[in-house]
Amino acid sequence: MRKPKSRELIHALVQDWRLYVLLLPVVLWFALWAYKPMGGLLIAFKRYDSSLGIWMSEFKGIDNFVNLVAGVNKEQFWQAFRNTFVINAYSLVFGFPVPIILAVLFSEIGNGFVRKATQTATYLPHFLSEVTITGITIMLVYSGVHSTGVLAALFQNMGWLEEGVSMLSKANYFRPLYIAVGIWKESGYSSIVYFAAIMGISPTLYEAMKVDGANKLQELRYVTFPGMAPTLIIMIIMRIGNMLSIGYERVLLMYNSNVYVTADVLSTFEQRIGILSANYGMGASVSLFNSLIAFALVIGANSISRNISDTSLW
Repeated sequence: MRKPKSRELIHALVQDWRLYVLLLPVVLWFALWAYKPMGGLLIAFKRYDSSLGIWMSEFKGIDNFVNLVAGVNKEQFWQAFRNTFVINAYSLVFGFPVPIILAVLFSEIGNGFVRKATQTATYLPHFLSEVTITGITIMLVYSGVHSTGVLAALFQNMGWLEEGVSMLSKANYFRPLYIAVGIWKESGYSSIVYFAAIMGISPTLYEAMKVDGANKLQELRYVTFPGMAPTLIIMIIMRIGNMLSIGYERVLLMYNSNVYVTADVLSTFEQRIGILSANYGMGASVSLFNSLIAFALVIGANSISRNISDTSLW
């Protein structure tokens, strides 16, 4: 006679209690820092008053969302929405292939010392703070009376930039600068997962290709990239889920009133309207709206991947 499911569960817990004890801190961390704060999302549906608290504040339903997309702040919101999507789309097109290329190049370096030194050099920017990275960027692109950055001087000599004009004060330069800094900062560190995927490919496949007379490009086409395919699909699904997520730190350090039209993104709009203007309900509605869109994008990307391939997140 089969045991009831409850008894099977208890038996499994007792048998593997050591593993569950090890898992307990992680469960508590997620409960306290990931799930408990979700109660704050109620602010998006209320006229929040700090003196009353979340529960006692007046309930407004979806009024905050209506005002967000069709109210007084709709122009600023849709501008921030468009900028966020465009910057992430360009980052996906131009930035996503870079760590893959780096991983392939690392795998082709035969000398172990040279490979480790090269990898360390490309990983380093990831561990620098946004303030440091942005400070270096400003020094490179600054153009003034007393000094001119290397990149600014180069663009001036090529006729792309007027002398004495700062690139940070031109709206059309913000997106390329932001994307380039992001690629420089994160590409090396992001290449780790792709390099690990390449190292997991069986060497016998490459040996068989060499016996058949294949060159390096053919090895990449028929062995390396197919072997990396599951990792690539998972990473691109996760990247699509972040299409409306841009951290406010680098944007706040780089932008000014001259470049709002291309630099203002959802995170800075949320910070400005939610914290600086003390409209906490509107700020929370921006955050929730962003999360719902990101959730829909992940679901859609995962469904497409599951239908056209054997790889998906679930």
